Amino acid sequence: DLPKGYQISQFELPVVQGGEITIRVGEGEQAYEKTVRLTRAHLEEDAGKSLHEDFHGMTGIDLNRAGTPLLEIVSEPDMRSSAEAVAYARALHALVRWIDICDGNMQEGSFRCDANVSVRRKGATQFGTRREIKNLNSFRFLQQAIDYEVQWQIDTIEDGGTIHQATVLFDPDTGETRMMRSKEDAHDYRYFPDPDLLPLVISPEWKARVQAEMPELPGAMKARFMDNWGLSAYDATTLTASKEVADFYQATVSAAGVALAKPCANWVMGDLAARLNKAELDVSASPVSPAQLAGLVARIADNTISNAIGKKVFEALWNGEGATADEIIDRQGLKQVTDSGAIEAMIDAVLAANQKSVDEFRAGKEKAFNALVGQVMKASKGKASPAQVNELLKKKLGA
Repeated sequence: DLPKGYQISQFELPVVQGGEITIRVGEGEQAYEKTVRLTRAHLEEDAGKSLHEDFHGMTGIDLNRAGTPLLEIVSEPDMRSSAEAVAYARALHALVRWIDICDGNMQEGSFRCDANVSVRRKGATQFGTRREIKNLNSFRFLQQAIDYEVQWQIDTIEDGGTIHQATVLFDPDTGETRMMRSKEDAHDYRYFPDPDLLPLVISPEWKARVQAEMPELPGAMKARFMDNWGLSAYDATTLTASKEVADFYQATVSAAGVALAKPCANWVMGDLAARLNKAELDVSASPVSPAQLAGLVARIADNTISNAIGKKVFEALWNGEGATADEIIDRQGLKQVTDSGAIEAMIDAVLAANQKSVDEFRAGKEKAFNALVGQVMKASKGKASPAQVNELLKKKLGA
C-alpha cells in the first residue's frame, strides 16, 4: 500500500499500553455505562487508498495520505453489540478532538474505524473466528456494517458453514460486507527492526510535563458537573460531548453563578443548540455569547421576565438587536407584570368575556382553566407572571 514497499509501525513496541475508557450506551432510563479496556496505542504510517469508482474498470490509487503518521488505538474485545461499538467510537472521537490531536473529520479520513466482529453461541466462553471490517468512515456505517456482519456470521453457522478469518469491506450502497482478502497472521507481515530508526526514549520529566499540560478530561469534568453543580448524568454527558460546548457552558455558569448551573444547562442544550443546528453553526460561532446568555438566564431566575418572554429576548440577542438581555428588556418593555392589582384587573376582564370557559371549569373540565390562563397571558402580551396568574385565577374561581 506504500510506494516504498513497506510500512513503519510501532506494533511490537508501542509507547502506550493499557488504559480504559468509560462509555455511555443508549438514552433515558435504558442507558447504561460500560468500561472498555484499551490494549495499546501505537504510531504507524498511513497507507495508500484504492479508488474503484469512476475509473471504467480500472482501480485508481490515492497516495495523498501515504507515509503520514497514523495513531492506531486498539481495544480489548469488551463490546457486545453495534450500539456499544458506536458509543465507544464516539467517546474516542470526542476525546481525540478534546485534547486537540485530531480534527475528527471522518469524511476526509482523519478518523477511521476498523471493527473486528465474531459471534459465539450463548453460554460459550471461547470467542468465535473474527472478521475485520476495514476503514469505516462514519458512525452510521460502523453500526450498519457490524449489524450486517453479525447476522451474516450467525446465518453462516446456522447453515452449517464455517467462519474463516478475513478482512472485509463494507459497501454502503448495498449495506453488505464483501471479501477484501483472507486474513494473515502476525508472522505473515514479516515484522523486522528498521535499522534507520533510532531508539525512542521517553523520560519521566517529559511524561510529567505532558501530563501537567493536559486539559481536564471529559470524564473528570462530567463528574464535577454532577457532584458540584447538581447536573444529571444525561445533562453532564451531553455538555461534555465536545470541548467547545463544555467551554461555552462553563463560561455561561461562571458569568451567571453556580446557583444557575441547571437553567444554564437547559438553555445551552435546548434553545441555543436548536438555533445553532438550524443555522448550521458551531457553538464557537454562536452570535449569543456566554455572558449574554448568562444575563438572560439571570433575568428569568429573578422573575424580571418569564421563560416565554425569555425566548423572545434570546431571539433578539441572536439577531443582534441589543448587547445585553437588560437592554432588550428595557427597550421593548418586556418586564414581567407582578403587580397583583393589574393582574387581577386582567383576570376580571377575561372571566367576563369567557363565561363559557368559566362554566366548563366549574363543571370539572381542567382544560378550561388552562384556556383561561392562556387568555390572561395573551391580554398581558406574555408579560404577566405565570405563577401569579395561576394563583389569582384559582382564587377568583374559588378553586
